[in-house]
Amino acid sequence: MSDVIKTRDELDAEAKNLLDTITAKISAGEKITPKDRMAIPAQEMPVQEPKARGKNLNEVALGYGEHQAMLEAFRCLGCGNAPCIKGCPVQVPIPRFIAEIQKGDFGAAAKVIKETNLLPAVCGRVCPQEKQCQEQCTLGKSLKSVEKAVSIGRLERFVADLEREQGTAEIPAIKPKSGKRAAVIGSGPAGLTTAADLAREGHEVTIFEAFHKPGGVMVYGIPEFRLPKAIVQAEVDNLKKMGVKIETNFLTGRTRTLEQLVNEDGFGAVFVGVGAGLPKFMGCPGENLVGVFSANEYLTRSNLMKAYDSDNAATPVFRPKVAAVIGGGNVAMDAARMALRLGADSVHVVYRRTQEEMPARAEEVAHAMEEGIVFEFLRNPSRILGSDKGWVTGMELQKFELGEADASGRRSPVPIPGSEYTFDCDTVIVALGNESNPLLVQTTPNLKADRKGRILVDENQKTSLDKVFAGGDIVLGAATVILAMGDGRRAAVAMNELLK
Repeated sequence: MSDVIKTRDELDAEAKNLLDTITAKISAGEKITPKDRMAIPAQEMPVQEPKARGKNLNEVALGYGEHQAMLEAFRCLGCGNAPCIKGCPVQVPIPRFIAEIQKGDFGAAAKVIKETNLLPAVCGRVCPQEKQCQEQCTLGKSLKSVEKAVSIGRLERFVADLEREQGTAEIPAIKPKSGKRAAVIGSGPAGLTTAADLAREGHEVTIFEAFHKPGGVMVYGIPEFRLPKAIVQAEVDNLKKMGVKIETNFLTGRTRTLEQLVNEDGFGAVFVGVGAGLPKFMGCPGENLVGVFSANEYLTRSNLMKAYDSDNAATPVFRPKVAAVIGGGNVAMDAARMALRLGADSVHVVYRRTQEEMPARAEEVAHAMEEGIVFEFLRNPSRILGSDKGWVTGMELQKFELGEADASGRRSPVPIPGSEYTFDCDTVIVALGNESNPLLVQTTPNLKADRKGRILVDENQKTSLDKVFAGGDIVLGAATVILAMGDGRRAAVAMNELLK
């Protein structure tokens, strides 16, 4: 991104000038060669100005204009072997939908995407395309940078947003009613995908959601400024139009057990997609002080329970002066940027490696830095400090250096003896990931799980129990939206065979 923030209209006008040159060539019967396509600059994503956006909850990335989308689409080389499809967990026919954008037929592009992905507006925003489809892009490899690959996710978002704004979205074709019933536990990306695919096959599907709103991590974990909740609601509404029933405030394992759903309630197949909602902590002294939060709780209060909207929501939330977020993933970036929007004077991300090793998306890290969030690299808390009244007053941080690479390929952080120092803050948000909630396994005899509580499944997402399948974070651990959707699609195929 350049230092000057150009408006969406300015970027789209620049794109139109170059696009006109390309379309004139095509009109004259000339071919657009691979060399021509490689010369087209990657289109910059329009964004809110950093200082302004740090004080509001509006979406940061504003989305391509029509001319930007078409110009970016013309960068696609149309490879015959389509390596980008192989990088997509749900196998979206990427070259086909991009070809429709090149023609300006955005409705056709949306239909192509929805052959395999019913959540394109979500995936286009939050999927790590740079580690999936775009990592495999031939253009990016030719230009020796994944950042110069075709912006597949941004194009996916563009057609999905346009379809929603114009009200032209069509409900997928549904086969005649089968008379069979399926239950889906959890309404996150895995559950919604499974429900949609089963509903298309004519089965009666009911989703059971523990919270008061459906959407899973998309509504409780990902902030409004990255994924507007109206977009998730629109996808849920489409499912309802397909005939899917949704029961909220239903905690499987307490309201009804898994065995009751199968043996007493008449469901011929059940999918478990409850996510991983049990936050990890550091295990260091002081974690029980007032002012220490898991990122899971902090984001749930702020997102699902709308603590940011103090005029209309009664949700209590601690508004920090100096916040420290521990961790280097996307959740840490979300928590830090939310703390800033809740009025913190300063926000610091404490990470025990360097920026190069951070698992968070590079775009999210860049956005956080632009907004003024401070990064304390090669640091980690050894203890959290508090007042005699039990409130957080700071942390003792230890300095680190990088040693040899660990099993993940990242260089291991090594503590530097005697390097401890005091860092003053009044809020600590721990963003070290989540583990599986043990409730379902504890209340379901013979449901096999590993030592971390992740449900064990076969290649078809089948669990150790008859008629029960599982996928998403409860199987994978903390993963991505699109990987969870891939699990949901595989499970739906197997469940459909069972129901038939």
